Formats: sequence, C-alpha cells, structure tokens
Amino acid sequence: MKDIVLEAQPRAAATKGEAKAIRRTGRVPGIAYGDKGAPVSLSVDEKSVQTILRSEGGRNALISLKIGSASHPVLIKEIQRHPITRALQHVDFHRISLKKKIETKVPLHVKGEAPGVKLGGGVLEHLVRDVRVRCLPTEIPGAIDVDISGLQMNQSIRAKDLALPQGVEILMDAESVIVHVVAVHVVEETPATPEAGAAGATAAEPEVIKKGKVEEGAEGVAPAAGADKKAPAAGAPAAKPEAKKPEGK
Repeated sequence: MKDIVLEAQPRAAATKGEAKAIRRTGRVPGIAYGDKGAPVSLSVDEKSVQTILRSEGGRNALISLKIGSASHPVLIKEIQRHPITRALQHVDFHRISLKKKIETKVPLHVKGEAPGVKLGGGVLEHLVRDVRVRCLPTEIPGAIDVDISGLQMNQSIRAKDLALPQGVEILMDAESVIVHVVAVHVVEETPATPEAGAAGATAAEPEVIKKGKVEEGAEGVAPAAGADKKAPAAGAPAAKPEAKKPEGK
C-alpha cells in the first residue's frame, strides 16, 4: 500500500475552547499514541484527512505522520464526526511498527455477475461485508475482491474460497458463507372457501326477535300500568266525545 505523508502540528492545551478554535481554522484536533511512546496531542488539516479516508486504503491507509522533524508510521484508529454536518471533530492515530503484524478489518468487494442470478432467476445474498485479517502494516489490502462470475443457483463462496494477497491471514471460520445465490420464495395467500365464507356470514347475522306482546316493551321500556288500550295511530283523527241526551221533563 502506498505510503501517505500527513503533516501534523503539536498542541499543548486540550480544552473544548481550544479544540473549537482549531476547527475554525480548517484543522482537526487529534492524538497519536501506541508503540511504547507517550501520547501526543496534535492537529491536522481536515481536507487532507478526508482525502485519505476517500482513498483506496481508506481507514487502513498507512500514513507517515510528520510532527516537526520526526515521522511515525500510523494508522487511523478512530474518528469522531459532527452528528449533523458529519464534519470531522477528532482523529486518533495509532503508532505502529512496520516489522510487527497487526489485526485490522478489510472490506469485501463483490465483483462480476452471477449466472445463477442473471440466468437462473435467483437472488444474491451478501452475508459478510468485511473480514478481520492479520498481516504486516505494509501488506494491508485496501479491499478483498469476491468474484461471483461463476456462482450458480444454490452455490456459495466461503471464507476459505477468498483469494487473499500474499502475507494476509484471514481471522474467521473457513466455512463461513460470504455470499450465496438462493431461489426466490413466493408465499401465496390461500383464498377462503365458499363454505367458510357462508359459515362466517351466518355467524355474523343478528338474532331476530319474534313478534308478540313483547313489542310493547321495545327498546327496554315497559308499558305503563292500565295501558291496555291501543293509542291512536299517528295522523288519525281524534275520536269525538259522546253527545249527552237531553233530560226529559
């Protein structure tokens, strides 16, 4: 991997106000530690760090961190971003030895087109996105390619099938499935049978109250005592009172 030079400036204070002042100048506060050396507070150019993160190596890029006249091989260990603007807020650099193997994560990049998907109508499932590897800092790959151009239906690529660069050891179960092509499963809903529908309709019908004398107490109101005569129908003329006969002399 190509060595990248990043210039840093030491900083003495570590207060929030001092960190904000550094960010206003287009720089990012950070710290370098590891490899039996004392931690060093520093600041770096934000645009330069963003360029490194977008490079082929990304966070695994081997950096030569230059502080004054001294240079140290480092890797980006951790970054902090603003939750809204995503601007860099802080960067941790890990000093390393170029002669000692280290462990780090490397992304997996799928390459090609699987015949099981293109011709067989299957679906490609990408189960593992990155793997942990062990190697020298100078041999860290930017990514590991996963060639799926020969993958048929119901076939898979496992960790043991990956083409690893020389000197790189993968730290996961060799039988772990990275990608595979599976058939599409369509679940169809079973329509209700006419008998079942009729039974449901019968159960939903309201109970019919038989006609009888209980109609007088409809809506839960009992008829008044002595109300044995039917009331005149609405709109019917009222009954005329009976005329009295004249008394005889």
